[in-house]
Amino acid sequence: MTITATEQRPAATTRLTVEPDESSVEFSVKSFWGLVTVLGRFDRFDGRYETGPGGATIELTIDADSLDTGNSTRDEHLRSSGFFHIAEHPQVRFASTRVHDVGRGILHVVGRLEAAGRSALLEFPATVRRVGNELEIEATTTVDQRQLGMSTGTLGMIRRPVTLHVNARLS
Repeated sequence: MTITATEQRPAATTRLTVEPDESSVEFSVKSFWGLVTVLGRFDRFDGRYETGPGGATIELTIDADSLDTGNSTRDEHLRSSGFFHIAEHPQVRFASTRVHDVGRGILHVVGRLEAAGRSALLEFPATVRRVGNELEIEATTTVDQRQLGMSTGTLGMIRRPVTLHVNARLS
């Protein structure tokens, strides 16, 4: 068997970063014992998608103080020690531990979500597609906020799990 010069070179590393103006990080959770859905988003975040000889990795860093549910009183409550505890934990982070391309534009992603000083293992599918010279990755998953030490509110009004949705444009 003959090895060509191309086969001898290690695969190049490609690093794409999130374009915040063309991306979104959102969440939803049932409240009032499941009668009302609270929608929210984070306005400041950064992330990357990297592929190379060791496989692919995904990272997302969110400024927890940038959360916005459209209700400033609720937002301040969510920033408190019962939830995101931003005074001591100003960022929410996700870092993949495994990314597997299953084909047809679907990635199987496994990683850790860190928020409020705790972490939770997440496993979810993500769609990936080319948009011109950019890449778009979209994923939706759920997490039981109790794993992150977050409150379920007075009398358990806040239902679990929280749904997280990320639509990231990368270049």
